[in-house]
Amino acid sequence: METAADAVADIPSGATLAVGGFGLCGIPAVLIQALLEHGAADLAVVSNNCGTDDWGLGPLLHGRRVRRVTGSYVGENKEFARQYLGGELEVELTPQGTLAERMRAGGSGIPAFYTATGVGTQVADGGLPWKYDAEGRVALASPAKEVRSFDGRDYVLEESLVADFGLVRAWKGDRHGNLVFRASARNFNPLAAMCSRITIAEVEELVEPGELDPDLIHTPGIHVQRVLALTEEQAAQKQIEKRTVR
Repeated sequence: METAADAVADIPSGATLAVGGFGLCGIPAVLIQALLEHGAADLAVVSNNCGTDDWGLGPLLHGRRVRRVTGSYVGENKEFARQYLGGELEVELTPQGTLAERMRAGGSGIPAFYTATGVGTQVADGGLPWKYDAEGRVALASPAKEVRSFDGRDYVLEESLVADFGLVRAWKGDRHGNLVFRASARNFNPLAAMCSRITIAEVEELVEPGELDPDLIHTPGIHVQRVLALTEEQAAQKQIEKRTVR
């Protein structure tokens, strides 16, 4: 893709997005900014968290573009918490490992799976507040899920996740969509790429097909439909969620 605007131009309002990243590490910031400028609204986002107030998915929240979030962590985003508690945003909080497996299963053609995580809690029994009303009352709660016993232990049935579009960021990539992530920036990016019908990858370094060692490719091009090469300035623009000094 020539520009980030071109890459996200056909994402409509109401779409479901799977977005890579963990905190501010490995987030597709350039594509997110382009989506903000594009104007799509009423979005349902699947992401571990929503960044901070002014970086990552935070600007989309501030712009009232997000209707629903499926994630595992609110993090440092005060606007995320305010919208959720104020009844402006629907939030499905999911155990982090379960969220990762729901995304992986969606990309593998597995409709659902059983896990022991959440058995005996509201995750399985239902009643988790998904949305509040303006007075702080629960307007929408999670439903109860099927629980089944295997070898004397209970497991809860979790459904997989499939998104309309996926936004990911890679360290290196080629024009076929093969991607390599660097260290912990891999995080949820391969999963977001897998579970999306159309995946858009922004890459810090674009190489020609054949230059990547096949054994080092984390996400094969079969999962990626669009590639955007970042400029040096865009690739270097990164933030730290919480800086700790001694």
